Amino acid sequence: MSQSKTTPSVSWLTELNTYAVNRLAPHSDHRVYETMEEAEALGPLPLRHSLNGGWKFSYANHPADRPKEFYQLDYNCAGWNNIDVPGHIQLQGYGKPQYANTMYPWDGVEGLRPPEIPQNHNAVGSYVTTFSVPDRMKSRPVIISFQGVESAFYVWLNGQFIGYSEDSFTPAEFDLTPFLVDGENKLAVEVYQRSTGSWLEDQDFWRFSGIFREVYLYSVPDLHVKDLFVHTALENNYRDGKLSVELDFEGDVSAQIELELRDADGESVATVQSAIKGSHRLDLSMDAGEVQPWSAEHPYLYTLFIRVFDESGRLVEVVPQRVGFRVFELIDQVMCLNGKRIAFKGVNRHEFNARRGRAITKEDMLWDIRTLKQHNINAVRTSHYPNQTEWYELCDEYGVYVIDEMNLETHGSWQKMGAVEPSWVIPGDRPEWQGIVLDRAKSMLERDKNHPSILIWSCGNESYGGEVIYNVSQYFKDKDPDRLVHYEGVFHDRRFDDTSDMESRMYAKPADIEQYLLDDPKKPFISCEYMHAMGNSLGGMHKYTELERKYPLYQGGFIWDYIDQALFKKDRYGNEFLAYGGDFGDRPTDYNFCTNGIVYADRTLSPKIQEVKALYQNFRLQPELSGVTIANESLFQNASDYLLEYSLNYEGNEIYRGSLDVDVAPQSEVYVALPYLENFVDQKGEYYINTALVLKTDMIWAEAGYEVACGQMVFQHGSRSQLQTTALGQLEVVHGDVNIGVKGTGFGMLFSKQQGSLVSLVYSGREMISRPPYPQYWRAMTDNDKGTSMGYTHSGWYAASLMPRCVNVESTEYEDSVVITFTYELSISKEVKVTTMYKVTADGSLTVKSRYQGTSGLPTLPIFALSLKIPADYSHLDWYAMGPEENYIDRNYGAKLGTFQNKVSDNISGYVNPQESGNRTGVRRVSISDDLGHGIRIEADVPVECNISPYTAFELEHAAHLYELPPVYYTVITVAGKQMGVGGDDSWGAPVHDEYLIPSDGELEFEFVIKGF
Repeated sequence: MSQSKTTPSVSWLTELNTYAVNRLAPHSDHRVYETMEEAEALGPLPLRHSLNGGWKFSYANHPADRPKEFYQLDYNCAGWNNIDVPGHIQLQGYGKPQYANTMYPWDGVEGLRPPEIPQNHNAVGSYVTTFSVPDRMKSRPVIISFQGVESAFYVWLNGQFIGYSEDSFTPAEFDLTPFLVDGENKLAVEVYQRSTGSWLEDQDFWRFSGIFREVYLYSVPDLHVKDLFVHTALENNYRDGKLSVELDFEGDVSAQIELELRDADGESVATVQSAIKGSHRLDLSMDAGEVQPWSAEHPYLYTLFIRVFDESGRLVEVVPQRVGFRVFELIDQVMCLNGKRIAFKGVNRHEFNARRGRAITKEDMLWDIRTLKQHNINAVRTSHYPNQTEWYELCDEYGVYVIDEMNLETHGSWQKMGAVEPSWVIPGDRPEWQGIVLDRAKSMLERDKNHPSILIWSCGNESYGGEVIYNVSQYFKDKDPDRLVHYEGVFHDRRFDDTSDMESRMYAKPADIEQYLLDDPKKPFISCEYMHAMGNSLGGMHKYTELERKYPLYQGGFIWDYIDQALFKKDRYGNEFLAYGGDFGDRPTDYNFCTNGIVYADRTLSPKIQEVKALYQNFRLQPELSGVTIANESLFQNASDYLLEYSLNYEGNEIYRGSLDVDVAPQSEVYVALPYLENFVDQKGEYYINTALVLKTDMIWAEAGYEVACGQMVFQHGSRSQLQTTALGQLEVVHGDVNIGVKGTGFGMLFSKQQGSLVSLVYSGREMISRPPYPQYWRAMTDNDKGTSMGYTHSGWYAASLMPRCVNVESTEYEDSVVITFTYELSISKEVKVTTMYKVTADGSLTVKSRYQGTSGLPTLPIFALSLKIPADYSHLDWYAMGPEENYIDRNYGAKLGTFQNKVSDNISGYVNPQESGNRTGVRRVSISDDLGHGIRIEADVPVECNISPYTAFELEHAAHLYELPPVYYTVITVAGKQMGVGGDDSWGAPVHDEYLIPSDGELEFEFVIKGF
């Protein structure tokens, strides 16, 4: 509850019971107009005046250094610098941003326990602006609304104290009316980075401060709908809609109220009228008849117009409120939307921009929501705070399910370096924390309650358990029984298990989830965080999505997370790069743990999102030569909304294409014949059928023709012919003392007994080898590899790759070929033997066969490959492989066999910490050429894996940022028989699943051919 005080005190920053002074009660985020024309247009709000822009600003590292009297009318701020509002202080040249995950940002700097706050490290920003009240707003109450200020702030107007507020992520509003003057008004705001509220804001994010969301003035008519709460119900098998509205008024309430519901075409559906006199509360309801229910698949919105007439019958206010008819409930322990079992195909999303931090724009939000829809993501958890109002409006309009999470995380109070240690946990069962915590829940619910996209309220994140959070959950349930309540922390503290309506766990392994589902579960299960997408990750994601089809009570999950939290910074030479924790001199820090997104911080797509799109698609397409089986897993959408496109391809070349209209009802499966395909299968070799569902018409999130689901079948017609090498011409073999030379028409090769490898490969006078090929057993560690301490446990393979020892060279001449075999011993164990055989034929083809013979007692192999360098001029790639984006043996459900082109530089993915990237599985052939079209081609009868990069694994290994990588001098070709998966269950110890590891005690073999052109 907001307190009423007239004299501010800095002591409020540490007083648990002082978190809102003179702040107005929270209310719904509805829009207010004075005429129907304005309301129907849903245009700019006539009674709102933005205060965004340049404000005068003074910065102090310590509270004692702040300009204490700056709010007074006679204090001259003209010489101050300017700062942009909205915006973070630390991203505008003051102080420095700091990234921390679980630990509090002052850990080890000041010894604190809640509710104490840092005394010497509490930056203060003093803001000043002036304004005049617009004519249309004069003679009315004038309210100021701060949509987001981190983390506590005081407000003065014309030298008079207005109020104080904490909670960085919900609006704080104050009545300015008694303190306004004609003409120019001076507004002063003092923002503190640390307050008692900071103990509740220990989210995994950058630590900023300042006025980072918009600020505006607004007025309301004398007779005004202060708050409204819309409830929808669906009856008669979820067909007929019923609407009820709770209205709260302010002013001299004697009015006629009229409600009109219109459909998306603007046609009137229902109306109701009622008079109100002497009361501030009115409840109205209406029957809407047969309606179109709202869902993410079909986000149909009605508009409810609330018209307020005064006693004379004059229209004084119009409120247009978007309405979605939907029912979200538990049926037999299963979460259901409009009667259908739902599966959340979700992500956790921070509000983030690489230049503006959490001060994101409408354009950022539009890019984000279109990206979600284009990649079959149907749900977002607002991790871990309420977002801007515009985000929920977009989720309503575009169709995205939301878990709305209150601004609460106290991770560092109970978990230290991964260990659960709740000796001083907050809020726990401490009643003194109840008010400040519950205030955050109320501020979120009251603002956001009318958005149909919000299905679940969340009591915050990673704050352990206890009675305080349990009481929050009961508030949600009492205030809004039409939604469910989520809280993961009960997993650690089962005393108040009823806090959450669902079992929610973070980073549970698929086997652990399955065990829960098999053990007579009492609640549905969601993975509120899973598939930790740090760096090169998301391997094995299919193991989670497969559970959705196997167990009704497993209802999906939310990937951690959507966007990398990396900030643009300049290196010492003035070049921009994406920086992570520690790059700003910030300490303590958790370094690059802020880069977990399926989207890069600059809002370009990471290759990981290819896998997400495939595994989250609502349609499964299983083609064969005569037709395709389409399984429609949508809840409400028919496949008839899409066009089925299909093609037949031979050895990478399309030979037939067609399209069909299809009709597959939700939750059904249909076999669709594909005519004519069999007529084109006449040559021996490899074929593949591509099928896809594409948009028939333009949508607000993608244009007609956009692919939403796909399926592929690869098959052989006859036996696949082995790679042929033609023995045309003659081979000349030269046995030197050190080298073995092999020459033929247009080519020459040199094999060095001293170097233990092929050292020269010349086609048409062009030397292709810059560094000889050697077996390789090490890959540049991914973030997940580092999390499993692979650098410690597997470093023997690192040394074995760097220090090859050739112990034998054999040369055998045949009638049509020459075979040179190198045998290697490895430093990791003398019991391991590796051979690389080179077979040269007269047409210039070089067949390479590498074989590994292992032994017991060794760590698994990161990779078994052959790596060489060629000149960097050979930078153009033409693939026939799985693609188009990078893929790995545990992350290739989203990859398709096909032909595609890219450049060598494209295969360094934008992971801010350089690591293994750019790999392709299923490589049949790849051509590497220069600008003139000359180069070499690698072909494999049994598909191999290839990584063609500007850098070696070891150069990547030793760079902490992309800008630290050396200038490019080579194209590095790594051909692997097999590379281990990338994993991703988490990034701090979860191993790659067993089936995607490479045992070191067996035998491995792969073969490919190099040809010049």
